[in-house]
Amino acid sequence: MPGIELKAGARKLMSENSPKILFVTVILVVVATLMSELQYRLPGTSNAVSQMLDQLAAGERLSVGLLYSNMKPPGVALAALLALMRPVVEVGYVRYCMNVSRGEKGGYGDLLDGFLFFGKIIMIFLIKLVLILLWSLLLIVPGVIAAYRYRQAYYVLLDDPDKGPIQCIIESRRLMSGRKIDLFLLDFSFLGWIILDIIVTNIMALLAVPFPLPIVSIYLTPYVGLTRAAFYNNLVSRLAT
Repeated sequence: MPGIELKAGARKLMSENSPKILFVTVILVVVATLMSELQYRLPGTSNAVSQMLDQLAAGERLSVGLLYSNMKPPGVALAALLALMRPVVEVGYVRYCMNVSRGEKGGYGDLLDGFLFFGKIIMIFLIKLVLILLWSLLLIVPGVIAAYRYRQAYYVLLDDPDKGPIQCIIESRRLMSGRKIDLFLLDFSFLGWIILDIIVTNIMALLAVPFPLPIVSIYLTPYVGLTRAAFYNNLVSRLAT
């Protein structure tokens, strides 16, 4: 399953589906950015941490009570809700990439498909989180391996919505047996793009650009999304033969 071929296929699909795929990506990036900004600015979340740091700088001792005293339950509750909403929004984009990778007409409505399986997506997210955290208690490496073991769970759900969260987790583990290193190397191959994205974003911040556009992300997001969708398609095809 050469990563070079998968990435070449993704670039070809991007070319064939432009500019629509870029418009869909812009919607995703804007929504994700707004969610992150709102989550950051809610009273009692990041503000609580900032206030705690200010108090520590003023000489106060670090304590749970110090952090809790700055927290606002409504803000924390909304921030938690936004954190749970994020995978739902991202799964909608996964659906779009799956459709495009299979030669189907992906549409803007795909971005809302995650809400059709809201409960199952949240359960998969939480189960994955718990499993990864438990494996991480041993060492970092087992935690990383666990994260890759369950990476296909959302794809499995989108392919067969009748499956429950546990079934999707188990199926992902089966699909990824002997293939975790392949996906790791595929992810690693995008490292240069990720570094470029960080550099460009920081330059815009230093220049105080009023409305900075995540130019690299708008290209990188569909590139990565289509490549990962193709990776999943190949996993399914390999086991079907």
